[in-house]
Amino acid sequence: MLPDINTYTDLQDFGNLELLARQVVEGFITGLHKSPFHGFSVEFAEHRQYNSGESVKNIDWKLYGRTDKLFVKRFEEETNLRCQIVLDISSSMYFPEKKFNKLIFSVYSAASLMFLFKKQRDAFGLSCFSDKLELSTPAKSTAVHQKYLFAELEKLMYFESKRVKTEVASSLHEIAELVHKRSLVIIFSDMFEAGTNEQSLDEIFSALQHLKYNKHEVVIFNVLDYKKELDFDFENRPYHFIDMETGEELKVHPSQVKETYTKSIENFRKELQERCTQYHIDLINADINEGFYPVLHSYLIKRSKMM
Repeated sequence: MLPDINTYTDLQDFGNLELLARQVVEGFITGLHKSPFHGFSVEFAEHRQYNSGESVKNIDWKLYGRTDKLFVKRFEEETNLRCQIVLDISSSMYFPEKKFNKLIFSVYSAASLMFLFKKQRDAFGLSCFSDKLELSTPAKSTAVHQKYLFAELEKLMYFESKRVKTEVASSLHEIAELVHKRSLVIIFSDMFEAGTNEQSLDEIFSALQHLKYNKHEVVIFNVLDYKKELDFDFENRPYHFIDMETGEELKVHPSQVKETYTKSIENFRKELQERCTQYHIDLINADINEGFYPVLHSYLIKRSKMM
């Protein structure tokens, strides 16, 4: 019996992304049944209850033998929801420069969501962008499609990205044109391009409005290392900071800039939240040190509101 997995510390002994996703989801579901969220339908993903008068040809008789209850096997045409996961794979997502960073967190979260999608017969696609749209697949709910997307995610885990900027707006406009059917669009990004200036923020929300105009529901997971990127918690010594996207360098003692930095970040996050609220976009803070279960919880809450 493999252990439940929620944090990166628990993941270090595992190598296969599909296995990782399975363990995250199974641990999450176990906890879900003991929590206020137990009402969410996650355990009957492969079956639904038999309704009197239906054909008996799809009844799972083996399951009946174990449970003494009639359940019908579900098929691909019974897909409930279409989901498009969008990953920011620009250089800033590779912070902090250690084994576990914002991109790895996003990859594990995306894989876990895909495993949960598959259990619930939700169709899912994957889009990845940096300074351009790198990948975009249609939404499907097949096992073959899931394995293909896991393989694409695994490639990202071993790819080195240096000096690649973020172009959120143009990529989201492209995705809005490619995703034709109404979907739940789930975006993983640090949203740092938006922090450069007001015009950049305007352009990003123009693209997000494009998604909303096309009847998509949008959830943004704002992925950050809270300790370093929000609290600016560094040791009491001089540092050599290098912008991962532009290469710009700054040698400074953290205490000299901490107050200005944290105030600027606080103002930016407030503006980001206000705009998301204005356009009915769910903005969810995702600290890479807090594990993956909050991501899965947030998805289930959003899904329950859409169904």
